[in-house]
Amino acid sequence: PAGAAARLPPAAFPEWARHARIADATFDDDADPARDMRPVIDALKKQNVSVIEVDTILSNWLTDAEFTQHLGKIHSFSDLAHAAGMRVVMYYPSLELISVGGEKGPSFYKTAEGASWVQRDLTGQPNVFYGSLVVWVDPGDESGWLSPDSPWRDYYLGRVKKIAATGVDAIWPDVPIYFDGALSWCDTSSWATAAFTGDTGLPMPAKPDFKDPVFRRYVDWRHHNLNQWQLDIAAAGRSANPDLVTFVETVTMDYDYATTIGLDGALLRTAESASHVWEVDILGNYDGMRHATADDWICLISMYKYARAASGTKPAWAFSYGWQADDASLVLAEVLAAGCNPYEVRTPFTSDSADLPTRTRVYGFAAAHRERLFDAERGAEVGLYHSSAGRDFIASRDGSGMYVNTKPPAGVEEWWSDDYAEESCLNHPWLGEFRGTVKALVRAQIPFDTVPSPGLTAAGLARYRVLLLPYLQAVSDAEAAVLRDYVTRGGTLVVTGPAPTSLTEYGTARTEYALADVLGFGAADPQPETREHVVGAGTCHYVKDLAGLRYLGKTDQATADRLLG
Repeated sequence: PAGAAARLPPAAFPEWARHARIADATFDDDADPARDMRPVIDALKKQNVSVIEVDTILSNWLTDAEFTQHLGKIHSFSDLAHAAGMRVVMYYPSLELISVGGEKGPSFYKTAEGASWVQRDLTGQPNVFYGSLVVWVDPGDESGWLSPDSPWRDYYLGRVKKIAATGVDAIWPDVPIYFDGALSWCDTSSWATAAFTGDTGLPMPAKPDFKDPVFRRYVDWRHHNLNQWQLDIAAAGRSANPDLVTFVETVTMDYDYATTIGLDGALLRTAESASHVWEVDILGNYDGMRHATADDWICLISMYKYARAASGTKPAWAFSYGWQADDASLVLAEVLAAGCNPYEVRTPFTSDSADLPTRTRVYGFAAAHRERLFDAERGAEVGLYHSSAGRDFIASRDGSGMYVNTKPPAGVEEWWSDDYAEESCLNHPWLGEFRGTVKALVRAQIPFDTVPSPGLTAAGLARYRVLLLPYLQAVSDAEAAVLRDYVTRGGTLVVTGPAPTSLTEYGTARTEYALADVLGFGAADPQPETREHVVGAGTCHYVKDLAGLRYLGKTDQATADRLLG
């Protein structure tokens, strides 16, 4: 019919996952199915929820007997949800284990296995803490972070298989990260050291130093090591239940946090049986986005656009954090506009809605228009390149760069930044250039897709007339070959920033620019302020300065025109 959206080809992920509208539920170990579980399921169904994320006691240190007993409760809940026409995804943290009362009482870390299996930083300290460092660990409890290269791997994957056999539809592994809240740059445990040396032939670095090529290789290795861990979780679940799918909670978006905790979500983009639940953080734990500036909203748009792109053709589930109906509805609108599946919750926890009428209304809209929202092929002809290597090896090391505005509003607690200017993406040159380009495209009302660098292919670029490459310094030879082929075949490249393509994917200086032939100048030549160079059937446009970064900080039409042409 006229105006109907083009449909994507069938995907490996089932329709229920592609059209998901998600909400949280929990139950105690003494929960009665009829008395305690069914009312929760019925209430969620009335809110137009289609998928229930079940978060119970699996975050905690459980004996085998306690774990087995709890599987029976999971099975009961799944049966009730399926009878109501809903789906169940089981939350199960993958590398964090909480020992309730573990600060003074028994804990997993105090066992022989726990002491051996935990992550360790570059000085050998264990990645274990107690109390209120984060909102999800209560005072007196122990939070231990395990090495994915230790025997914890088999322990956890064995339990994943048992959960998969209960009848749940999906597994939701959380925190597949090298947590940096207490310590930084884990993991140098004996298990990780053996894996790093085995994979790279290099010794473990002694200290964090981005001038050290071994440390830079360690930064890159952590991404791939955690990606393999996620793939192994998905494979373990499917070995017990071939219909099971995996949604990995992924807290790293387009900004610099991925570098420090090791989780690059885009590496999972082409995996067939695993996708993401993107935890897109907001400005204030107890204020949501209610004090966001216009540029903070641009940052949120950038994060959701990245989330949609980094999940590939698979469903991209995403947190929609809000505090009250006003900000919650705006965040939900951004989630849906980006093509992500909403998981609407009230910050900072997941057990409540920011506003139940808003959730019910928006979820009803999403259900009624699910094919257009989630199945339609996106028609953008402009791509915006997000370079993982650029993020890792060009970005500032101070702060995450999550938003622009770092100053907490009066009376607002737990703001994303403690009024530390270096946290702002305005002070992160690579990220600021990327985000400023997003801002220019949004304000010019130009439809665009984010194009993550992992898994870049010629076929993936073929749909775009123009590809914007902000602050393009760090590229692999394989990336350079794909970009060269794209422009030679008639595409248009727009490259910004000094010393373009002067670094490898590991941040090592090249003797010659990887795309010197495309740019029309090399490392030994004076860098032009701007240049237009015809390459085959296409054209490469180069701008030396960071026009996107400048536009992010100062909205002026002249800079936008310089960037977008």
